[in-house]
Amino acid sequence: MVKEINVTIKAQDEKNDSLIQRLCFDQLFKSGIKAKKDEIKFVFTKKSIDARHGQLKLNLKFKAYIGEEPEDACQRLPQWKKADGNKNVLIIGSGPAGLFAALKLLEKGIKPVIIERGEETQKRRKDIAKISTQDFVNSDSNYCFGEGGAGAFSDGKLYTRSNKRGDISKILSIFANFGADPKILTDAHPHIGTNKLPSVINAMKNKIVELGGEIRFNLRCTDFILENSTDDSKRITGVKCNNVFTGEEFSFYADAVILATGHSAFDIYELLGKTSPESLEAKTFAMGVRVEHPRELIDSIQYRGKTGQENLGAAEYRLTTQVEDRGVFSFCMCPGGFVVPSASMDDEIVVNGMSCAERNSRWSNAAIVVQTLPEDIPEEYVQMAKAAGCKELAGLYFRKSIEKMTKQNGKGQAAPAQRLTDFLAERSSKDFPKTSYTPGIVSSRLDVWLPKQIASRLSQAFKNFDRMMHGFITKDAILIASETRTSTPVRILRDKESFECLGIKKLYPCGEGSGYSGGIVSSAMDGENAAAAIIGKFLK
Repeated sequence: MVKEINVTIKAQDEKNDSLIQRLCFDQLFKSGIKAKKDEIKFVFTKKSIDARHGQLKLNLKFKAYIGEEPEDACQRLPQWKKADGNKNVLIIGSGPAGLFAALKLLEKGIKPVIIERGEETQKRRKDIAKISTQDFVNSDSNYCFGEGGAGAFSDGKLYTRSNKRGDISKILSIFANFGADPKILTDAHPHIGTNKLPSVINAMKNKIVELGGEIRFNLRCTDFILENSTDDSKRITGVKCNNVFTGEEFSFYADAVILATGHSAFDIYELLGKTSPESLEAKTFAMGVRVEHPRELIDSIQYRGKTGQENLGAAEYRLTTQVEDRGVFSFCMCPGGFVVPSASMDDEIVVNGMSCAERNSRWSNAAIVVQTLPEDIPEEYVQMAKAAGCKELAGLYFRKSIEKMTKQNGKGQAAPAQRLTDFLAERSSKDFPKTSYTPGIVSSRLDVWLPKQIASRLSQAFKNFDRMMHGFITKDAILIASETRTSTPVRILRDKESFECLGIKKLYPCGEGSGYSGGIVSSAMDGENAAAAIIGKFLK
């Protein structure tokens, strides 16, 4: 028999094992369980912090195994097989959707061939450094593109609410198997850390290659190889690629193609707009800025002034409000983290956030973004998209215009910024506190040049947030522009059951770029689901 129980303790008692065990037994016996203590084994499953009501507490969850042995975490791991070569699947993109799709295929011995435009993590790290040190953005190897995808150097948050999409615990167990801290299996908001995630990604890659899969780097997908089916529908048989250094062209053929290119692959959306515009649909997305506070201030607000001695780590927050019929909310909150440059082209500035595993920097930051509906897109970008042959791309052109505007108001990759108090007062910032953003910041009137539909809603939202977290508005908070890559403005339409693209047969869009998932875990599960759909077709 297995029963779940919850106990609540003071933060300072987290290491008091005898107290915690006694509370577990008390909870179990209060629920009417009658068993000898030596017949009961407790397994810790989840921890969360409760800072409400002025007293810090920890909520701990356990599974009590009564008269049976606890489940081994390894039992959640799939059994991977050597690829037999009878079938092969092309996977475009090596982010979480692509990697987990490859591992899923290897459960049945199906060969995955991953095509990645960017570099492996070690070389990618050098390209990322050049953004800060040389103001140089490599359009194929940056924070968005390369081995591991956009999440590899952007924190590694594993928290998701997508529990209907798949088995979250299985995804976390696979990450732990490849080197992530086992604490991700029990933390309420698990995260790996940007300093640890690349080695986890490397271990996954090595396993895929060891089992007969292939991963080709520095190959940019430039076209789909299509043929007409008997019913006049399009069917993909492969893709064309260019080597990003030499320009040499390659063609790859496969029994199916998984498209896992991420939310920043503008060229892939344009390719779909040209070859199969009926496959695309405009969707809601969000854009805004990143706000950076001193970590000590956020900790003090969230922990009611009790910081340092409690050993609780950097505090998180999640904020949401409605302004003029649009949601304004925090996104990708990075406690004890850094603001990082995430442009994927040299003519733009894009910012994002990340934290190391220890979350111990002097700052905490989060995106504060405004919901943007398809009807919010200015007409000039709708016309631009129509001229390109696919009106569903209008949101992409709008997003790109803001990223270019941000670059024009910055200097190199030094981002335009404004103190939060100056933004609200509609004035320039004469100076700034120190920032974690290594390319640097320049004073700019964000309240003037950001689209009014975004700037005005941000202004009201910050006032609302200060009522929720008193002290959030402070002269020590900096707004850094622009945060535009929270999700894609475009969805690649697919069948709900088969996961096959509605406009192109044998093409399986998944992950953040498909418009059906957001974040590492949900993208990993989406990749698994796409691969499972392909497996189902192969086994018919």
